[in-house]
Amino acid sequence: MNDIHGLVFDKDGTLFDFRATWGGWSRRMLEELAGGSAGLAERLGRAIGFDLVSGHFEPDSPVIAHTAPEIATHLLPHLPGADHAVLVARMNALAAVTELVEAVPLVPLFAGFAASGLKIGLATNDAEEPAHAHLRSAGIARYFHFVSGFDSGHGAKPDPGPLLAFARAEGLAPGTVAMVGDSRHDLVAGRAAGMRTVAVLTGIAEAEELRPFADVVLPDIGHLPGWIAAGAAGVAPAG
Repeated sequence: MNDIHGLVFDKDGTLFDFRATWGGWSRRMLEELAGGSAGLAERLGRAIGFDLVSGHFEPDSPVIAHTAPEIATHLLPHLPGADHAVLVARMNALAAVTELVEAVPLVPLFAGFAASGLKIGLATNDAEEPAHAHLRSAGIARYFHFVSGFDSGHGAKPDPGPLLAFARAEGLAPGTVAMVGDSRHDLVAGRAAGMRTVAVLTGIAEAEELRPFADVVLPDIGHLPGWIAAGAAGVAPAG
C-alpha cells in the first residue's frame, strides 16, 4: 500500500514553467526599475543573474529560489536612494499579475489528487498574497489545503519550517508527505523535514544537480500519479 498521504509543492518551476513565466516578470521589472536606461537595465540584470536579451537565467540567479527581499538586496546597490520595502512591494505586485505558463495542465492533475484523498500544500519563497493569486488564476486554489509564502511566519526554504507547518496543519506524519520541487532549496527543505523528495525538471536546475537530494527525478509533475501508483519507489515511472 502506498504510504504517501500528502504532497507539498514548490510553485515556480514546479507548478509553472520557470523560464516562460519568470523571464517575463524579470524583464518587466528590470525595465521599469531602469526607467528607460538600457545600461542600468543590463546592470540590474547582471545583479540577479538574468540576461535581458536572451532571457537566460544563470544557475545561481537569486530569482530561482530566493525570496523577494533577498532579490531586492541584490538590486539595491544599483538603485541609489531606493527603499527596500517599497522595492519588495513593487516586485510582489508585479508577481501577482505575471502571466503564468503551466508546467502541465494543472486542473485535471489536481482534481485527480483530490479524488484520491491526498492532502495538498504549497510552500513557496514567493510572498503568500501573489501565491494565492497564482493558484486562483490557474483554477487550482480550491485543491490546496495549505499555502505558505516566505512572509507567512513559517520561515523560507531551505528551512523546513513551511513543510512541517503543512504536515502539522493536516495531521500528517512528515514521512507520509512528499516535497515536490525544482531546486536544491526545495529538496534540502524536504530532507530536513523528514519527507520524501521529488525533483522535477521544469525549472533551471539539471537532473545531475538535483539527483543527490531527491528520492526520484521526474520530467514534470504530470508524472507524479504514476510514481505514487508504483508505490513511490525511488525510480521514475516508465513512459
